Amino acid sequence: MENITKVWLGPLPADSPYVQPHRMYYVQNGVEKNWDLLKVHDSVAIILYNTTRQKLVLVKQFRPAVYHGVITTELGTFDKADLKAFPPAIGVTLELCAGIVDKSKSWSEIAREEVLEECGYDVSVERIEQVMVYRSGVGSSGAKQAMYYCEVTDADKANSGGGVEDEMIEVVELSLPEVKRMVQQGAVNNSPPSCLMGLMWFLANKAPAEAASA
Repeated sequence: MENITKVWLGPLPADSPYVQPHRMYYVQNGVEKNWDLLKVHDSVAIILYNTTRQKLVLVKQFRPAVYHGVITTELGTFDKADLKAFPPAIGVTLELCAGIVDKSKSWSEIAREEVLEECGYDVSVERIEQVMVYRSGVGSSGAKQAMYYCEVTDADKANSGGGVEDEMIEVVELSLPEVKRMVQQGAVNNSPPSCLMGLMWFLANKAPAEAASA
């Protein structure tokens, strides 16, 4: 995952299938304004809890945007990355199982596929419970994301997960004390808000009573 030997920036192709930049113009209260934004895919995220192990199942992966963000926060700019000063590990995130909505299928079916592809659990759509729907990146994309919850067991494990094609994803199991440390006051995480919100929702609504109160 961290075997990255060269990093550089280039212009965004106009035909990018993932990101389309725009400037939106509008008149508000009689004043003409504009806002730069990005059109990106909507997405799903799944809180996975293995009841056999009493562990939450997350995924770890290298995120170029996070790597870029860490460096620009530190230096104010990003040119050709110095991999010794800024090792790829700083761009590795811990996230919920998730994926973009890019197929002509129901969102719950896409969530089911992501659970199988990324984490290796084969479950039916009926076992996937919708938690909430919200907007992410409200200052840049405003994309829709649906969060789901699914309980799995060791018997549901069909493969090792890890993603498809050239994806490099590591499946990570966290105990409930580890999850609580991620969302305690003062915690610093390389995790997106949706992941942390999902963990807090789980602790408030689904965690075993004795673990939640520990």
